Amino acid sequence: MKLGLVIYGSLDTLSGGYMYDRRLVEYLRAQGDTVEIISLHWRNYAAHLTDNFYDVIASGAHGATKQSRPDGKFDILIQDELNHPSLIAANHRPHPCPIVSLVHHLRCSELRPKWQNALYRIVEKKYLQSVDGFIFNSLTTRDAVNSLIGNSKPSIVAYPPTDRFGKAISEEEIKTRAEQKPFRILFLGNLIERKGLHTLLQALFILHPSSFILDIVGSLTVEPACTRKIQTLIVENHLSSFVFLHGPLDNEPLKQKLQQAHLLVVPSSYEGFGIVYLEGMCFGLPAIGTTAGAAGEIIEHGKTGYLIEPNDSAALATHISQLASDRSLLARLSLDARTRYTQQPLWDEIANNIRNFLLDMI
Repeated sequence: MKLGLVIYGSLDTLSGGYMYDRRLVEYLRAQGDTVEIISLHWRNYAAHLTDNFYDVIASGAHGATKQSRPDGKFDILIQDELNHPSLIAANHRPHPCPIVSLVHHLRCSELRPKWQNALYRIVEKKYLQSVDGFIFNSLTTRDAVNSLIGNSKPSIVAYPPTDRFGKAISEEEIKTRAEQKPFRILFLGNLIERKGLHTLLQALFILHPSSFILDIVGSLTVEPACTRKIQTLIVENHLSSFVFLHGPLDNEPLKQKLQQAHLLVVPSSYEGFGIVYLEGMCFGLPAIGTTAGAAGEIIEHGKTGYLIEPNDSAALATHISQLASDRSLLARLSLDARTRYTQQPLWDEIANNIRNFLLDMI
C-alpha cells in the first residue's frame, strides 16, 4: 500500500496529535507499506486560507508541479485535519485516490468567542465535506464531526497510542509514594492557552503554595505570549520557589517526573482525546481535566481523578487540597488510575484496525 500523509511542519513536533501521526507512520512502514510525508509550511490560520488559491498538495510534495499531483502515485491520501484551512480547494479538485482525514479535534470545538467559532465552523464544515472518510481519535471527536456534517461517510474510531512508557508501575510503588511529602503536581503539555495552566496556577495561589511542588513540562515556544503570561503569574503570585518550568523533556527525565508526582493536572479548555491523562495513569497518577471535550472518556470523576468546568480554579483547588490532605483517598484513586491504564486497548491492535480500514477504503 502506498500512502501520503499531509501535515504542517515536522512529524517530530512534540504534541499528542503529532505523536499519533508519527506512531501510525511507524506502524504502516513496519507492515511494508510506503508512506510519504507531504509537509506544508506552518504559518497562521488566515495565511493558510490563502493556500486555496493554488494546488497546495502538489506544491507541498517536494516541488511537485500542478501537472503531477502527488496523490496520483498513492493508493490513499491521509490528511491531518489540523491542515484543513489549506486543503479545501485542493480536495475539491479531481483526485485519483481516496482522501481520509485524521481528526484529532475540531478547531470550532475549542473554547473561544462564539463569533470566532462560527467562522471556524463554516471553514471546517467545508473541509470535512471534501474528504471521503475519517479516522477519529475518540468518540467525542466522531460525534462533533457527525453533528456538523452527518455520518454518511466511512469512519473508524481509533484511540491514540498511550504505551510509550511501557508497563504500569507496581501497586506497591504507588502506595509508598502516596505517603511521601511534599505533595507533587505535574502539568504535562505545551504552554498554550488551551491547556489551562493559568487555571492551575490560580488554584495553587488559593491553596498556600508552600505545601506543594508543581513541575511544568512542555514547550515554552509554541505560544510565546502564553509563556510570558505564565511567567508573569508565577512571579506576581510569589510562586517561583514552588513552581518549576522544565521545558520539553526526553523520555527518561520525563519518566522521573511522572514517577515522583502524586497528581497530573491538565485543565484544558478542550481535549480531542487527552493522551496525557492515560500516560499519567501508567504511573498511577489520578488526573484532573475538564468537562469540555473527551477527558471524560478517560477520567471517571471521583474514581480515577476529577472533572471540572474550564477555568474553575476554585473547584480545582478543592480537589487538590482533598487529595493532598487525605492520602488514603489519594492511594485509592492512584490504584484505580493504574487499573484504567491497563484496560486501554494496545496500539498494535488499534493501528492494525486503521490499516484494515484504509485497505477497505482503497
